Amino acid sequence: MVPLSFAGEEWLLTEGRALYWPRERALLVADLHLEKGSFFAGHGQMIPPYDSRETLERVALAIRETGARRVITLGDNFHDSEGSARLEPHACGMLEALTKAVDWVWITGNHDPDMEARCGGTLAEELEIGGTILRHRAKKGETRPELSGHYHPRLQVKVRQRMIRRPCAVVSANEGADGKPSGRMILPAFGAYTGGMNAADPAILKALQPADRIDAVVPAKGKLARFPLWKAA
Repeated sequence: MVPLSFAGEEWLLTEGRALYWPRERALLVADLHLEKGSFFAGHGQMIPPYDSRETLERVALAIRETGARRVITLGDNFHDSEGSARLEPHACGMLEALTKAVDWVWITGNHDPDMEARCGGTLAEELEIGGTILRHRAKKGETRPELSGHYHPRLQVKVRQRMIRRPCAVVSANEGADGKPSGRMILPAFGAYTGGMNAADPAILKALQPADRIDAVVPAKGKLARFPLWKAA
């Protein structure tokens, strides 16, 4: 885990694509897309059906690593709203164990707006905790601190003639409505079967406006690597 200053607080970004909020003892993960495998199988594309188990194992590991007492997911928890009904007994048992061990909140997304918390946890469209807004999709024009997912940002950089692609967080910095420094962050997708969008894609940069600057950040050898994506003229 590496420290990350954001919205006037210190956070920890894990190697496994999660964000830990020490003050709240909360682990934040975005875009689990549970049961994506069974969704595609139902549409004739057969892929290994164990993505939910793998993703939940990753969540369990992140909880152990951080000591989190709370988990907040940032939408697209299931690949579709019926995904929770397809969760096989073993994976549901894993999820029930996790939702009993910690305070678990599902923020719903565009893939699963009508999902049911069949294996535990509570549902919310968005949350505000300590002045920070937690939602699935970044809201254009938002000036308060905000954490979101949706875009599956992935850093694409060329190093020594080799293209490197890694899931990353995208962080903006700007002056808040009260004149104090603020910022917004889009988390990388956490799920086992999730692709990615170039972090410098215009859709991501547009979603984080207004901003003074926008950077991609990734843990690298125990430190935070920062890559500039956009800066106001």
